Formats: sequence, structure tokens, C-alpha cells
Amino acid sequence: MNLEDVRKERQKWMTWKNIAPLRAALNNLEDVECKIELGDVVKIDVELDKEKIYKTAKLLMPWRKGPFEIGDLYIDSEWKSNIKYNLLRKHFDLKNKRVADIGCNNGYYMFRMLEDEPALLVGFDPSPVYKTQFDFINHFIKSDIVYELLGVEHVEFYEEKFDTIFCLGVLYHRSDPVAMLKQLYKGLDKQGEVILDTFYIDGEEEMALCPASSYSKIPNIYFVPTIKALKHWCLRAGFCEFEILETMVTDEGEQRKTEWIEGQSLEDFLDPDDSTKTVEGYPAPQRIYVRLIKDKK
Repeated sequence: MNLEDVRKERQKWMTWKNIAPLRAALNNLEDVECKIELGDVVKIDVELDKEKIYKTAKLLMPWRKGPFEIGDLYIDSEWKSNIKYNLLRKHFDLKNKRVADIGCNNGYYMFRMLEDEPALLVGFDPSPVYKTQFDFINHFIKSDIVYELLGVEHVEFYEEKFDTIFCLGVLYHRSDPVAMLKQLYKGLDKQGEVILDTFYIDGEEEMALCPASSYSKIPNIYFVPTIKALKHWCLRAGFCEFEILETMVTDEGEQRKTEWIEGQSLEDFLDPDDSTKTVEGYPAPQRIYVRLIKDKK
């Protein structure tokens, strides 16, 4: 696969009529020096026209990942992404490593990862809106993060092999999860690792829930496996180790509706009379976080 051809084609996406005004707003921002704090809230201490910053940020909605603070402006994203990041933080060390974040959204996790001083940090996400959100935040942070308008299917062909790949909340969107896991495997260097986050259902058997049309009102969710089924997928993809790091139930303390998104959120996806079920009657979302190792040392 010629990734340069893919890149050239996808760069045209940034000129779409719904994206062009967003890019123009970014181009009108002043180039300033800022103080940065990479904590639970990615804070940018900057003195700029508050109204311009607010209007630009609002133009870039919806903000799914965050939170961010730019001067006095607090972007209260749908997901309090610091909860997931802090849950995983004790399980990795990215110092001098080549790192990829698949489905990186606006780059919140990657900005947090800068504290580890990785050798290379690359985000993959084929969304011109999220890429523009990233460019907005990075306009102030001025990091060396590489953001590619590419998907997981391009990782194995990428110019670099990675020591650590984060793949958080992507697997259940794929109709062939084993094929996707193989793509991640091929994107790793020897003895590389994947930090994977996906939905799971309770059960001792090797089986998966196959939603009829949607799961939590999300149409592109194809399989929600038991932990044993997920492990078997990973082993069949070639990984030699499957380590459970954490499990967690998604609740409204982590995902909720704010003024910075459009449409519905978790409260609308669950049965109003029984929060242990989705509106479709399936088990409510539970997440499992695992480490996959490519080769034994």
C-alpha cells in the first residue's frame, strides 16, 4: 500500500465545505508562547482574545475527549478522558519508545503521554474534525506529535514499527475483530505491546454478543465478547501474551452530556428503568483493558 497516495487523497478532506471554515478559523489564530500543564485537565495558559478562542472552540464541536482549558475557557468534553488515562497510567512507561494511538480523536491521550518523553508519538484517526481539534490545541502546545488521517488498516504499512500501540475503543467498531488485531500485531516491532480497550460481556464461555442493529444506540458495534472469547481472538491474531490490566463499568461520572457536544450521551443509551441494560435490552457497557505482547523476550 502506498501511504503517500492515501495521505494526498485525505488531505483533500481538509478542504470540504464543512471543514474549510474550521481550518480558516485556525489560520486566524495568533502565534503565541504559552505555559502548558499536562494534568487531568490539559491546561494552556495564554493571553488571547477570549471571544475568538471561544468561538473557534465552539465551531469545532463536538468535543468528545478532554477536558481542556485554554486561558479562562474550560472545554468540558463528553468523556472525562482523564479517568481512563489515570486508570492505565501505572501500566506503561513510554520513555524513548515509538508510540501509536489508534483512533486518537483530538489527541488528549497523546498530549498526556508527552510527559513520558517518547521517541515518537503518532496518532491515527481518519476524521478531519478531530484532526482540526488536535491542530487547535497543538497550535498552543507546539508538540512534535504526528497526526495521520489514517486508520488501523494502515498501521501495518506505516514507515515505522511501534514499541507500544494504544487502541482504545476501536475494536468493537470492526466487523472482523481478528483481522484488526492482526493489523495491530503487524504494526509492532519485536516484543512490542498493545494496550487494548474494548467492551465485554460477562460469561465463562467463548462467545460474543452480536447486536441486531445497534448497541447503546451505536449502530457500528458488531461483537461484544466474553473475556475468554476476546483472549482467543488475540491469540489467534498471533499475540503470545494476554494480560488483563483493569475492568470498569462506564457510568455518567465518566461519559455525559455537556454543552460542548451535540446530540445524546450515555444517559440516553441506557434503559431509563434499569441502568444495567442498554435501551435495546443488552447488558450495559463494561470495559476491559488488556496488554497484548507480540513476542516473548
